[in-house]
Amino acid sequence: MSKLKIVSYQRWSIIWTVIILIFCTAKMPDTQGSGFFFIGFDKMVHLGFFYMLTILLFYGKIKSQSSYSFRILTIFKIIALTFFIGGSIEVIQLEFFPYRSAEWWDLGSDMIGVMMGVFSYVLLHRSNYNETDMSRQIRKNNEADLENHK
Repeated sequence: MSKLKIVSYQRWSIIWTVIILIFCTAKMPDTQGSGFFFIGFDKMVHLGFFYMLTILLFYGKIKSQSSYSFRILTIFKIIALTFFIGGSIEVIQLEFFPYRSAEWWDLGSDMIGVMMGVFSYVLLHRSNYNETDMSRQIRKNNEADLENHK
């Protein structure tokens, strides 16, 4: 498969990565005492960003191969890629944006979001696999019944 084709399947994850980068490097207004934001809100945002990124990466992979085939290597690649993106964002914040801070907890929240996405993928894969397996078994039983009635 050509590189351009792979990129076209991952367009939503690329767009989402750019959105993450924009939000993680933007200067945010002071939210102390606003009532909407709470302690740990930042970590929840990181978790949500990376959960969505993981889901979009799996979505692109599934679309590119036209199936839900389960490969452990794909999961490791996505974990490594998202770890690299999360770590890079923290380094960029540390080195280039003095109004932002780099924190290990942010990277940890990113990875929790990734693991939630991986869990969702595995759960959906199992569900899809079981449905496909069950459909085959039902079809096989129906064909056997038809053969018996002839």
